[in-house]
Amino acid sequence: MTVNIQYVGVDVSATLSSFTKEKLEKLFNRYEFLISAAVHFKQDEKDYKEGKICNIELSLPGPRIFATSNERNFEVSVRETISDLDRQLKKRKQVYKTH
Repeated sequence: MTVNIQYVGVDVSATLSSFTKEKLEKLFNRYEFLISAAVHFKQDEKDYKEGKICNIELSLPGPRIFATSNERNFEVSVRETISDLDRQLKKRKQVYKTH
């Protein structure tokens, strides 16, 4: 499992990195065909209520899977993004089963 985490305009946080890796580890254990993940954390200066953006791109055989979310803090944003990715991976896994 390879996880590349980048912070764009945000201070680097070891706790956020470990939280994200822990959540992604569950996905990697559930879906054995995953290769790597690229995570980007951004801060939207114009959005005061939310503005904490998490982008995750998963590399796997075939087209890559991408999800993003904009929430009030990064932990909620990570959970929402991983939930979206899990939904996409379930669909992809069913495609692999039929062939």
